[in-house]
Amino acid sequence: MNTYADLLRTPGVARIIAAQLTARFPGGMISLGFLLHLERIFDSYGAAGIVLAATSIGQAISGPLTSRLMGVLGMRRVLIVTIAICASALTAIALAELPLWAYVVLGAITGLSYPPIQPAVRTIYPKMVNGRQLTPLFSLDASAQEIIWVAGPVIVTFVGTQVSTVAGVLLSVVFLVGGGAWFVSSPEVGRVRIPRSKRRFGAVLGRPAVLISTAVGFFVVGSCAAIEAGVVATFGDGGAESGIVLAIWAIASLVGGLSFGHLPIGPWALARRIFVVFVGAVLAIFAFEFWTLSLTLVIAGVCLAPALAVMFSAVSASVKFSDTAEAYGWVGTGQLIGAAAGSAIAGFLIDALRSGSTTGSAGAFWASAGFALLALAVSAIFARSMPDLRGRDASPIPDTEAIPTTPS
Repeated sequence: MNTYADLLRTPGVARIIAAQLTARFPGGMISLGFLLHLERIFDSYGAAGIVLAATSIGQAISGPLTSRLMGVLGMRRVLIVTIAICASALTAIALAELPLWAYVVLGAITGLSYPPIQPAVRTIYPKMVNGRQLTPLFSLDASAQEIIWVAGPVIVTFVGTQVSTVAGVLLSVVFLVGGGAWFVSSPEVGRVRIPRSKRRFGAVLGRPAVLISTAVGFFVVGSCAAIEAGVVATFGDGGAESGIVLAIWAIASLVGGLSFGHLPIGPWALARRIFVVFVGAVLAIFAFEFWTLSLTLVIAGVCLAPALAVMFSAVSASVKFSDTAEAYGWVGTGQLIGAAAGSAIAGFLIDALRSGSTTGSAGAFWASAGFALLALAVSAIFARSMPDLRGRDASPIPDTEAIPTTPS
């Protein structure tokens, strides 16, 4: 814990972590918020899944593009425009009474304009701390991200079930606008200039660590999103149990991130962490009451943040500084699409298995286990392509390097 305490005493680190965490909170709220809101309107998880699919397509298109644009137009300009458009689309989804096709269009706009805050902050980090502190900082950030993916749904579930689904979606707008303004106004956002990349768009995916982290992130977050849908389906829309179970999951992930996320990172580190997530996801299939489900999610959650820390560090150490924003854009896109895909597939399976006496939640947990299995397979098959960071820091490759000369 002394490592994290030293980090938080570094000027600006605690503030920038808090600001980006607040601004990115909608990333963990939108999928489940849409699921609750649109299921109430259309009485179908499948209809909600269609809107989520449109959102994920928009995110797939925009994530790397808006991240790369920050090197051309500057971080602040890109962030301000995308925050404004995304907030407007979310507000319309919450308040307007529209046919399904119109919600699909608004969902696509939400995805296309989702602000690239994650790539921005991870590009800033190497300029705020020294190389020795960078891996622990990514671990701390991963723990914070896990709060987004797990605590975000807890909040939207409580608000959506206890107040209204409209309030749940609007709450994500509050976080997006308020947190976005806080982050954009941070001095570091103005001070750090991302160099214009000299490589063609998408070339960064040629780095194995970037491609593997994007794929594994997609499957891991998809597994999480399916679990969230399964928990809601298990306990229904009107009870507080689902929020409490998700809160236990969030605490387990946070504790795991702070306890294990700073450990040395070898080529098999990601596969080992994903294996624990997979075990918990499989056990959740057989747990249909509060305490057993909570226990399985503690197992599934304890290695989530450490796994994310491995991915962030591997990406940072594998690309040039001018390519970091785009690289994290691809990784973030994978995670966001995974969240939407996990919710959508779980929604369809819940509908398919739901009957008069059955909630259909088993379908969501099967989907979660399937996503986790694919994450494990990718991380294990390509383990030798991941960088070995034991004994070295995770700083990006400098854009300008010394040219060795031979003395005459």
